[in-house]
Amino acid sequence: MEEGTSKSLSNCESTVDYGDADPFQWDTREDCEVRQILDRIADKWSLLVIALLEQRVLRFTELRREIDGVSQRMLTVTLRQLERDGLVKRTVHAVVPPRVEYELTPLGGTLHATIQSLVTWTEVHRGEIASARVAYDSRGSAVGGG
Repeated sequence: MEEGTSKSLSNCESTVDYGDADPFQWDTREDCEVRQILDRIADKWSLLVIALLEQRVLRFTELRREIDGVSQRMLTVTLRQLERDGLVKRTVHAVVPPRVEYELTPLGGTLHATIQSLVTWTEVHRGEIASARVAYDSRGSAVGGG
């Protein structure tokens, strides 16, 4: 279990908002299941694993080779968490040496579509974001915390 993650999931307030958009629509308590899921799927390694597995079934070594900077331990932890959440399927083939493959589950495939929307938004707006960063950085130390 990830450090700081509660072992029991409590019921937190509903995240369904049928009225005006609420910036606090998900509970920020650590024991909120929605927050835990968002923390998991928004992790940079999880996003990369899901994106790569959308394309094809991959072995552990192939995933590690494709994901620059991920350690063996971190990739193992990420894959186990995604498998536990039902997003990734792990298949062990009974050969010598054992061959282990990973693929997205149908649920993981639905998440990939959502992630792709976020990537598309980022690609469309990256110029605006770059300009905003330059403007912010040019203000230097004049920008302070509130």
